[in-house]
Amino acid sequence: MNNIQSFLNTLSGIIWGPMLLILLVGVGVYLTVGLHAIPWRRLGYSIGLLWRSRVPEPGVAGEIPPFHALMTALSATVGSGNVAGVATAIYLGGPGAVFWMWMTALFGMATKYSEAVLAVRYREVDELGRHVGGPMYYIRNGLGPSWHWLSILFSLFGTLAAFGIGNTVQANTVATAVESSFHVPPWGSGLIMALLTGAVIIGGIRRLGSVAAALVPFMALAYMSGALIVILANIEEVPAAFGTIIRDAFTGTAATGGFAGASVLMAIRFGVARGVFSNEAGLGSAPIAHAAAKTNDPVRQGLIAMLGTFIDTILVCTMTALVIVLTGSWTTGKTGAALATQAFDSGLLQAGGVVVTLGLMVFAFTTLLGWSYYGERCAEYLLGVRAIQPFRIVWVVLIPIGAMGDLGWVWLVADILNGLMAVPNLIALLALSPIIFQVTRDHEVFRRASLFTKKMG
Repeated sequence: MNNIQSFLNTLSGIIWGPMLLILLVGVGVYLTVGLHAIPWRRLGYSIGLLWRSRVPEPGVAGEIPPFHALMTALSATVGSGNVAGVATAIYLGGPGAVFWMWMTALFGMATKYSEAVLAVRYREVDELGRHVGGPMYYIRNGLGPSWHWLSILFSLFGTLAAFGIGNTVQANTVATAVESSFHVPPWGSGLIMALLTGAVIIGGIRRLGSVAAALVPFMALAYMSGALIVILANIEEVPAAFGTIIRDAFTGTAATGGFAGASVLMAIRFGVARGVFSNEAGLGSAPIAHAAAKTNDPVRQGLIAMLGTFIDTILVCTMTALVIVLTGSWTTGKTGAALATQAFDSGLLQAGGVVVTLGLMVFAFTTLLGWSYYGERCAEYLLGVRAIQPFRIVWVVLIPIGAMGDLGWVWLVADILNGLMAVPNLIALLALSPIIFQVTRDHEVFRRASLFTKKMG
């Protein structure tokens, strides 16, 4: 078993090594330049568009409102990575790692935009009359039948990764947190999660979208409110905290207290890795949800989709990072959820453990819901609609098993499969980038013409 774990560690290190991280960020930079920084320039417009998209236009194709599609995608991305993942990045790379998380997110917005544009443009209607899409469809329909093997690879990696990173790992995260704070045995929390998950996913994407639309904004606002209390209590130190993050991103972080020190390379490596793990830009998961949106305009959905990366990393992850840096907890030598808990405890007079635990519980549960849809769509692509019901049954059954299990090796396998998902998706994004740029240009020309007509009228 030790030999297997050692092999998996080595394989994970290779897959998530410099080449993939450079490719993920590089594709984001390339798309940002090719799109003339539209994700940055149209950020304000996108926020307004998101608010208006809660009610879709009448008569458009799709399954759920565009707002629900984003909330479904966020339900899978806003997870333990926003709490424990940020803390781990700071522990390994120092405060400077946060800066590189920001850079990953800023360029990742273009990646997420492009994924959603392609997902809507190349989506299909399945045998049950539902709109389905994602990398597997835009690889096959955009690149042609000769690339079908690549879409199969993505679907295979996505189906298997879902059971790890999206199911058993999340169930175990919740069970561990609940047992630690509320002394509920893992089998108990696992059973409750299984029942709740089954009740949601049996209703398909429409019920999942409705639950996500209610739960995701609430959980994000509640968590950020707790962080905001700590930040406001230390408001005079906030400029210094940002200064530490930016300075250490380019100089490295000296050893202090229980912190062992980190080089600039370590800050970049762990900042980028944790950033990608948190917002999933480039992995190809989110476009599966955005393909179900009720819209006839790929660009409008892309502008909504890119907000997922902004909300996940620029907002939620930054709040966690500021709490850790402002309270000085990053020098204690703790990591992961323990570091986040210590930081919130310092700022909230011992109530921080409850904030972190509840945050992890809800974040992990919604991730479990979101990834159930991703895995289901990947399984459907491989085996057809007959795979849907068996997939849902296995998904629910594995939740209590994951809650009670020792998942050290499952984390590794899930990490490997998650990284492998990115490769087919990034190839497709690069190959189809001329389509992305052309669709965007056409939309911008039409938008300007419409604005001119209204002005003249």
